[in-house]
Amino acid sequence: MSSTTDREKSLISANKKERSDITFRPEKLEHFIGQKTICDNIGIFVSAAKRRKEPLDHVLLYGPPGLGKTTLAKIISNELGVGFRSTSGPAIQKTGDLAALLTSLELHDILFIDEIHRLNSSVEEILYPAMEDLHLDIIIGEGPSARSVKIDLQPFTLIGATTRAGLVSNPLRDRFGIPTRLEFYNIDDLKKIVLRATKLLNLKIDDTGALEIACRARGTPRVANRLVRRLRDIVTNNYDATTTVNKEIANKALFQLGIDTNGLDQMDQNYLRHLIHDHSGGPVGLDTLAAQLGEQKDVVEDVIEPYLIQKGFIQKTTRGRSATETALKNLDLKNNDKLFNNE
Repeated sequence: MSSTTDREKSLISANKKERSDITFRPEKLEHFIGQKTICDNIGIFVSAAKRRKEPLDHVLLYGPPGLGKTTLAKIISNELGVGFRSTSGPAIQKTGDLAALLTSLELHDILFIDEIHRLNSSVEEILYPAMEDLHLDIIIGEGPSARSVKIDLQPFTLIGATTRAGLVSNPLRDRFGIPTRLEFYNIDDLKKIVLRATKLLNLKIDDTGALEIACRARGTPRVANRLVRRLRDIVTNNYDATTTVNKEIANKALFQLGIDTNGLDQMDQNYLRHLIHDHSGGPVGLDTLAAQLGEQKDVVEDVIEPYLIQKGFIQKTTRGRSATETALKNLDLKNNDKLFNNE
């Protein structure tokens, strides 16, 4: 394998998650909970590629944050038995950065690029021949002395991940042979994820406690795992070691964490309070809501709104964001003012 430079190391490590997150990640497709149709199809594609001794076709994983895109990418690598390099779109600043990564790949290795929609256009353009024809066309020098250098590459698989598929350019998106959208998880699958996490953390919990957490985890495994960790902290501090978490204990802990019965956290509640109380339910523009929340527009669009839309609490129109009748009927924001104390 080619030697790895300091720059390559920074690129490769640019997208590493916290070590604590890794303990919950399954390493095999059979252990991945949820997204059954996707897992079944990926299993078929991986098996076929191994039988033909070919690289897997390029994969685009997209959907809201925390649904397992990075985990699936690593699982694909494990199932294929190939090397795995990970970076992110913003970390690849120059064409030379991408060239360094691609030329370091061995036969059938996987290059994983998170936030692939944030690649700059010059970097993206040299990806096209790499993905299709396994070579790089690099321009060296400037002006009349500039020359094109062609670099052949080993067959490889690019796995891109994004929360904003609409921002991936059409030429790039069309070069992915396996576009895959991950959906929010159902309650049964989230309950299994909670039970798995509590087992790994040696936290005793019964079905009612696991179900309570699953119902309030925003349809997202990352949130479920985070709630389990915070639940363990609360149980460790407030109860003895023999305590088994039930619905009552889980409910009390979740309210202490600011998670209401709909699974909405303080940020969600603040969003809805501004929309309903300050703007009479809307419509109101994204810029206004983001300014009131003190958050970037990307955070509002990628983190807050997808779950609120999925729950039917808000709708996006050409005139802006509006609260739905479901939100007005089911959310008692007035009685949840204790959730806004940190605003």
